[in-house]
Amino acid sequence: MATTTSNTKDLAEKFKDILGPTEASIDRDARERLITARVGLLLKQPFFGNLATRLKLVNADEWCQTAATDGRNFYYNSRFIMMLADENECEFLFGHEVLHAVYEHIGRRVDNEHEAQLSNIAADYCVNGDLVQQKVGRMITSVPCLHDTKYYGWSYEQVYKDLYDNAEKIDMSELIDQLLDEHLDNDQSTNESEGNGGGKDKKESKGKKPTLSAEALKEIRDEMKEALVNAAKQTNNAGQLPNGVKRILSDITEPKMNWRDILRQQLESTIKSDFTFARPSRRGWHMDAILPGMKNDQMIDIALAIDTSGSMDDKMLTDIKSEVKGITEEFQNFRIHMFSFDTAVHNPQEFTSDNLDDITEYEVKGGGGTDFGCIFDYLKAELIEPKRLVVFTDGYPWDTWGDPNYCETVWIIHSNDNPTPPFGTWAKYEEQQ
Repeated sequence: MATTTSNTKDLAEKFKDILGPTEASIDRDARERLITARVGLLLKQPFFGNLATRLKLVNADEWCQTAATDGRNFYYNSRFIMMLADENECEFLFGHEVLHAVYEHIGRRVDNEHEAQLSNIAADYCVNGDLVQQKVGRMITSVPCLHDTKYYGWSYEQVYKDLYDNAEKIDMSELIDQLLDEHLDNDQSTNESEGNGGGKDKKESKGKKPTLSAEALKEIRDEMKEALVNAAKQTNNAGQLPNGVKRILSDITEPKMNWRDILRQQLESTIKSDFTFARPSRRGWHMDAILPGMKNDQMIDIALAIDTSGSMDDKMLTDIKSEVKGITEEFQNFRIHMFSFDTAVHNPQEFTSDNLDDITEYEVKGGGGTDFGCIFDYLKAELIEPKRLVVFTDGYPWDTWGDPNYCETVWIIHSNDNPTPPFGTWAKYEEQQ
């Protein structure tokens, strides 16, 4: 569901006199409101609150119509802050700026004005969607905000691609009017209109919007990564973090492995050690109790889905089949549900120790678009509940990435330089040298 756009004329009138020096009393009231909101955010959403407290409050009345950040400072227009309904909307605004910094939306290079606009719109859709889902403050209603449930769980790259592909159907001026904040330029950009306060009428001001050098951007991003890890440590419930933040934390804190290592790790982890009373534990022999012993359940039960919509070649297919075969044949008990898919599932087959050699002859079928939803629909319809679902894909779905709650999912992604699955474990496919 998309947010309804306010009347452009009314919006322009609201922002007509917002730029320029303000009275000290107005700035004092705005700062007090922001400080109160940060404290509230710290108490209600510690992760966002910790990151927000890092930002220095800087009055930017002369060039900024709403708010902005460079990852170190929180630039604000005092009149705009006083336009907000209450501290809950201020909390949302802090969360908005924090996520822009965390997701490295600041200073993105763009080639032209059109791409700059699409970039800013995509970034706001991602950020606002995460904030609404995480219930960070309350979404701002004093001015329009970009929000569409369609983009829940989507990465910036996915949203940008969707906007780019559908550019002819989009009223760009309407979306620009709904940008919440200023988007700072890097100092190599020649685009003077990027991040113009949501496209609202911007009158001339003696103030100047900051630009960011490549060196400064790198320093800020390194600082943010460290702050991100520290803020996450102080957050007791990891479920309070957006999926995009979890992926970044995983990239920072977890050692990188190639796709073969990850695949082996994930498949072997399906072997569960369980308790049984068939072999009592010796630890209980000296007590008046029988403690359960350990039973090894050595069943590897996986589903392997192969996306046939992208640039799949014979080498890739041989690699994935050989790797799965090599891992599973080390165990006596395994079951592999294998199928190819595009917008529907094709050629489903089951492999066990009785026919494992046949897996090398498996033939993929299909070749249309990519609908990850059809994978989960098929598994549910056939009552297949694998311990792991392995998806070999180019990482460009038409719509959603599927059901994150159905089973543990492993994504092996080829042909996509910026893979960002919203859930599960993933690795980039690379040919073995």
